[in-house]
Parts: sequence; structure tokens; C-alpha cells
Amino acid sequence: MSDPRLASLRAALPGLRLLTDPADLEHYGRDWTRRWTPAPLAIALPDRVEDVQGIVRWANDARVAVVPSGGRTGLSGGAVAANGELVVSLERMQRVLGVDPVDRTLTVQAGIPLQRVQDIAREHGLQYPVDFAARGSASIGGTIATNAGGIRVLRYGNTRAWIAGLKLVTGTGELLELGRALIKDSSGYDLRHLVIGAEGTLGIVVEATLSLTEPAPSGQTMLLALPGFEALMAVFALFRARLRLQAFEFLTDVALRHVLAHGGGQPPFAQPAPYYVVTEFDAGPDAEAEVLALFEQGLQDGVIVDGVLATSQAQAAQLWRLREGITESLARYVPYKNDVAVRISAMPAFLAEAQALLAREYPQFEVVWFGHIGDGNLHINILKPDAMTQADFVADCDRVTKLLAELLQRHGGTISAEHGIGLVKKPYLWSTRSPAEIAVMRGIKAVLDPNGIMNPGKLFD
Repeated sequence: MSDPRLASLRAALPGLRLLTDPADLEHYGRDWTRRWTPAPLAIALPDRVEDVQGIVRWANDARVAVVPSGGRTGLSGGAVAANGELVVSLERMQRVLGVDPVDRTLTVQAGIPLQRVQDIAREHGLQYPVDFAARGSASIGGTIATNAGGIRVLRYGNTRAWIAGLKLVTGTGELLELGRALIKDSSGYDLRHLVIGAEGTLGIVVEATLSLTEPAPSGQTMLLALPGFEALMAVFALFRARLRLQAFEFLTDVALRHVLAHGGGQPPFAQPAPYYVVTEFDAGPDAEAEVLALFEQGLQDGVIVDGVLATSQAQAAQLWRLREGITESLARYVPYKNDVAVRISAMPAFLAEAQALLAREYPQFEVVWFGHIGDGNLHINILKPDAMTQADFVADCDRVTKLLAELLQRHGGTISAEHGIGLVKKPYLWSTRSPAEIAVMRGIKAVLDPNGIMNPGKLFD
């Protein structure tokens, strides 16, 4: 540890654990994007709020940038440290600070994994309903930083809806308590919501009070095979009108092939279809008869070609694996990812134009579609051909993303539905936010982070 800046940090916080081994710098310096070469100054692993405050104060004095780090499962480069930043990992801050069964809240340190939060809630007869495939790795702080969504937004909304309060170490090292788990509070600005989705650019979330709710009603899971892209919205409308949907997810035949190849499973139907839907809905005495009637109607209308209704939890898990296993099955390709959203009412027109755009601009690439039709969120993964260099691939994808951003702007959509802006989508923020909005965002950052040390270069320069 020859860098004099690290010597001064060690002197300021003698008990702080610091990592400087090259393998650690690489591991903690990047997220799932894998596009940038990690080059952090060091990795700090605090285990107390006071240490986080001390780190930030030191960083201001030393003029060292800070990159907050959770599970690093992000897909937009929001946790990348490629320019000599100090990574502040909260993985040692995983304590459960309190469960209140009356208020139905759970207070935790920000480094705790989402899966553990879900398990704790379940142990108390409640649930924390934010859920997605990376639940075992993603930290609560990271989900707050990106306002994470997932597979049950249709029923429960994004992370924002479940944050009753949080504690933030600002860019000056001050500790703010934002929100106090009050159901009603009209005492001025709710600064808590500025922090949710801010990607660590305003400070470091160190604690969170999470709202819990009743366990989800028992659900039934069904896999549907669809004849074409245009059938997606028709089937969604059909099922939503008569069932209490918990989730409605779609994937293409290309996505299914990758999942089956990665996991060694068998095709779910004798005849393949171009599109599939995994849907979950409240079970009940009449639910099975209702869904079978809807299935028959879909067959008659020509918007469904086949389907299977899970008859056990094991079978339901197998069907969900077809959707949740997509990201893992594509990881080895290091795909270029688009994470977009439009209003549900705008979805049919947008889908048609987006499909035409990508078919025209990506004739040489394999494109894998999947997403959350029920909340207007689409994930588009472009796979690099083996013979193409990474630089040429990214340049071509960036060119098309600009066209996609223009399309989203026309439809009133967003270039980032649930993964954040980070480094990947920073060039396209204009398509989602007006110049006046961006100016206000810059002003807010200047107040909470006057020296610009908190995750610089993310969101905007």
C-alpha cells in the first residue's frame, strides 16, 4: 500500500479494511456489463455507518472519487470503477436492525442481499415483494440505487413503493434520515425519493426501512405459446380482464433455446412457437376453470397455439426457470442490452415499430427479446458474432440505440426501465429527460455532493 492517499485513509480510519490486490480490484471494480476495464484505487469495506462517513470526508479532502458498491449485478455500468476511484463496498454491512410487526417494517443495513430480506419477511408471516432472478446477489442498497423492478411489478410496483425510510451518507459525509416509516407525512419535500434511483450519485445509502405486506395469495403458473408478436398484447388484455394477475412475462423462441441449451432441459411443447408467456395469477376455487376457458378462447381467436398449466410447485418452478434463466444463459456472450419501457397503452404501436427497427438495423445479429409486458418493460439483448471485434460491435449497437432512443422519445417512453442510466445509457438521457429536468438534477447533485466525488460520470458528466 504505497499510495500516500491510502496511507492517509488508513491513518484517518485505522480499523477500516482496505483491499489492493489486483484480483480484488478487478472483482470489485466492475459490474455485469463487463465493458470497462476495472481500475479502482482500492476497495474499502466498512462495517459501520461512522466509517462510511469517515471515508466520504476523507475522499473530499483527498479529492478522490467514490463508487458505492453492492452486489454489482447492475447492467448499466453504474458500479464500474475504471478511473482510480475508491470503491466502497457495503458487503460487511448486512445486519438486521429491527422488525416491527405492528408497522410491518424491516430495518436493515444496505449491504444485505435481497434474498435474505425476503426470507426474514417470510419468517414473520409477511413478504417483501420486490423480486427478480439476481435476488441472491443483489443488495438492498443496490436495488434502492436503481429503483429495481423485477417480475412482480405488475402486482406490487417497483422498489420505490416499498422504501419506508432510509439513511444516506451524503457527498459531504453528513448522515441524513429520510422518511420515518410514516404512512402520512406532508411536511415538505420527500427527499427519500430523490435518493431512490439516483445510482449513488447523491450519496451512499447505509440503512433502509422496508415496508412489508401480507404473503401473496397462492398462485397458479401457466406457460403459453403464441403465434406472433402482435398476440402478446391481445393475450395480456384477455387474461387481465378476468384474472388477478401477479406476473405476465414474455420471451422469444430464441431466448428459450438459449435457456434450454444452458440448462439442458427439454422443450416445453412438441411444436415450437415464436413467442411464449409465463403468467402467474391468484389461485382460487374458480381460477382453474376460468383460465382454461380463457385458454380455449385464445385458441379460437388464434392468439394462443398451446399451453401448459402447472400442477405442482416443482412444475411451476420449471416454467419460471424458462424466464428467469435467460440472463444467465446469455452471460457468456456479454450481450449489448437495452432496457426500455413505454406506457402499456403505447405498447402495441411501439412494439411494432421497435421490431421493425431492430430487424432492419440488426440483420447480422441475434436479438433476444424478453420482458415484463404487464408493466410496459422490454429487455433487448444483442449477441456479438464471434468474428466481430468488441469495439466494432459496441459501436454498431450504440448507433442503433440512438435510433431506439428517438423512437422511445416519440412514444413517451424511457431508455432505462429498471437498470439505471450508469455509463451505458448516459449518452441517451436526453431522450427521457428534458434539458430543464437535467439542469435540476445537476443542481440537486451540487447541493448534496458539492465536490462531485459521488459516483462521477454516471447519469451525466
